[in-house]
Amino acid sequence: MPLTMSDVDRFEASRFRLEAIAYRLLGSASEAEDAVQEAFLRWQAADVDRIEVPEAWLTKVLTNLCLNQLTSARARRETYVGQWLPEPLLAGDVMLGPADTAEQRESVSYAVLTLMERLSPNERAVYVLREAFDYPHREIAEILDITEASSQQIFHRAKKHVADGQARTEVDEAAARRIVEEFLAAATSGRTEPLVRLLTQDAIAIGDGGGKIPARAKPFEGAVAVAKFMWGLFKPSKAKRAYAGGSPEVYATTANGDPAVVAVVDGRVVGVVCLEVTAEGIAAFRNQVNPDKLERASEQWAAVDHGEPLLHAF
Repeated sequence: MPLTMSDVDRFEASRFRLEAIAYRLLGSASEAEDAVQEAFLRWQAADVDRIEVPEAWLTKVLTNLCLNQLTSARARRETYVGQWLPEPLLAGDVMLGPADTAEQRESVSYAVLTLMERLSPNERAVYVLREAFDYPHREIAEILDITEASSQQIFHRAKKHVADGQARTEVDEAAARRIVEEFLAAATSGRTEPLVRLLTQDAIAIGDGGGKIPARAKPFEGAVAVAKFMWGLFKPSKAKRAYAGGSPEVYATTANGDPAVVAVVDGRVVGVVCLEVTAEGIAAFRNQVNPDKLERASEQWAAVDHGEPLLHAF
């Protein structure tokens, strides 16, 4: 039977939550949207009058769609050109989901999304559902068709894998802007020493160009190497302007809750640099320049007035 408006409304009431779950599981906003749309088609084909708890049913369907997608995504990423990084979401994007607790904010940070690539699909699902959405292990077990004890074990293992690779410091929007401003001042000073002082000794810089924009396949490691790279990144050149389509306007904002540098040309986001900040300094720069992963960021950017840029690059 066709869905009634009431049935559609019940689905739409869960859409933002489903998109937030799918994004954390897949690391891609476009793939998350596709997964939620497929969940809607499953809802449309189901006998919804017999579904007692729509939220639980939809979560189970969506999670299993994402698990299938993760399995195939891992195979695709083996042939991905260069480093693979998640799709960044700018401040205010509803797909970032709940941000009421430190765990919820951390679960969508760019650093943690990158670290979650280490997890198996089941580990990732349990971690996201428990850490970000506070699902009890009993419900997670039902969603994944595992035992409650297995869910608890998987969660502790996943949390350890993620915690082993991070010591992230939370910053508010004002602090994020100050950090970005200080970084840009150092990166454009013409000297590497001011930038080195902002970094941890084991700092890294990773770029994702997807084979469409030049990005080094191997990360830069160590404060000096990273400082030289970031200084060179902001050094003007005709080649950079050609790849970007012009001279980018550079802004300070947040992406996935982290301090971020956004480069914009003619209203189009051409690069997002996410900074991982620790108590010791900036520990990582994750640079997303793959145009396929910046389409949503461009749409979000165009919807809000961001004032004057901090500088013009290149």
